[in-house]
Amino acid sequence: MLTRYKLSAQWLGKNTGHCSPLCVPRIRGTAIQPRLSWARRMAYDYDLIVIGAGSGGVRAARMSAGHGAKVAVIEGDRPGGTCVIRGCVPKKLLMYGAAFSADAEDARGFGWNVEVEGHSWSNLIAAKNAELNRLEGIYRSLLKNAGAELIDGWAVVTGPNQVTVNEQELTAERILIAAGGAPQLLDVPGMAEHAITSNEALDLEIFPEEIVIYGSGYIALEFAGIFNGFGAKTHLVYRSDLPLRGFDADIRREIATALQGRGIILHPETTISAIADNDNGKQVSLSDGAVITAAQVMAATGRSPNTGGLGLAETGVEMGGRGEVVVDESSRTSVPSIYAVGDVTDRINLTPVAIAEGHAFADSTYGRINRVASHDNVASAVFSQPPIASVGLGEAEASEKYAGITVFESRFRAMKNTISGRAEMSYMKLIVETASDRVVGVHMMGPDSGEIMQGIAIAVKMGATKADFDGTIGIHPTAAEEFVTMRSPRS
Repeated sequence: MLTRYKLSAQWLGKNTGHCSPLCVPRIRGTAIQPRLSWARRMAYDYDLIVIGAGSGGVRAARMSAGHGAKVAVIEGDRPGGTCVIRGCVPKKLLMYGAAFSADAEDARGFGWNVEVEGHSWSNLIAAKNAELNRLEGIYRSLLKNAGAELIDGWAVVTGPNQVTVNEQELTAERILIAAGGAPQLLDVPGMAEHAITSNEALDLEIFPEEIVIYGSGYIALEFAGIFNGFGAKTHLVYRSDLPLRGFDADIRREIATALQGRGIILHPETTISAIADNDNGKQVSLSDGAVITAAQVMAATGRSPNTGGLGLAETGVEMGGRGEVVVDESSRTSVPSIYAVGDVTDRINLTPVAIAEGHAFADSTYGRINRVASHDNVASAVFSQPPIASVGLGEAEASEKYAGITVFESRFRAMKNTISGRAEMSYMKLIVETASDRVVGVHMMGPDSGEIMQGIAIAVKMGATKADFDGTIGIHPTAAEEFVTMRSPRS
């Protein structure tokens, strides 16, 4: 005998733009199985509450709502999160703007008489903000059209199934933490009072004529390229011998050379001892005894999981030493009803990874598609000037993991630079496990690195061999063809 269920319009996924999966009950044998239990539905305000409307949280909310879940998303700032509002999108827009100064220089080699009459920083910031407003509107619409409710306010988890926001208690069968990360400041005298972070750097009212950037990771190198490109005297201060800790050593050496070639002043194996105001700006004292007076100081020394004040530890959620939420491969925390995705977990802090984790959570939890987000062979790019991209293992990592590796590399001037007169070199590297011939690492510095590496990443993910690369016909003339024409191993 069939059991009958009366479903409301909201239950069926009203305003989703398509029929919810609940419209077609799943049949097992002779009995209809409802997607979600009425008893559970009536016990909570929502099936899912997502804390954070960034890329990972929005993807999880949309997909979960599409699978028939009743979803609320709580955001205390602007929908879009770090990437769209305070990170990769506005940063890359500024990077595009900064690159025009080099383009103008290069154009003279091609016969153009280019006169650069200055740049309006305020106009650029206004244009950037208009684009962010547009994107925020898109994110709000995506949630609305999916049938997910957006609640503006700051959330606190007050129980395994309870969240407080705007002095209101809400309940859900599951809670997903997707609050992202935030810039961290080192305990340096004057740092908190006188330094800006990437958040403020994106909205400076006055462009600094000279800036000291503390750090050598993604954010530091990208902003160094931005400020240098717009004409600021740019210092990069970092404690290691080379920038970009964690990247392949050869790439690190190549980018250090390239940054210097672009006019950025490097201060390796150096730390900032103190920052103070003086009559001419910010007085920055370095560990080697040098003192720099600059208009601005930017701290780019990493980001921390944005979990402060969320009440997670008090609820019993296991937390790591950096404040990260500890999760299993399914993004579940130590509290079975609470999950976390994205930068709050401190796994791989990249926007596409957060999106993949959020999508996998939704499919596994509400879509009856059991899967997890893969964290293997995740490609990444640094939009420095010149840019860098990478997938797989660096040479040191590969040497530790495999009995034998073979390395192929190419260093050359990009065709454009041969006429422009720019001395800057491009660099490419393939790392191959010798026994299997499988390509286990690919690294590049040069124009269009990110675009090229996206395609290469598919091949590496699929387990392509060096023979597969060699058997692929290159596109000529391009830089990318180097990856399929390198034949002689490095001696």
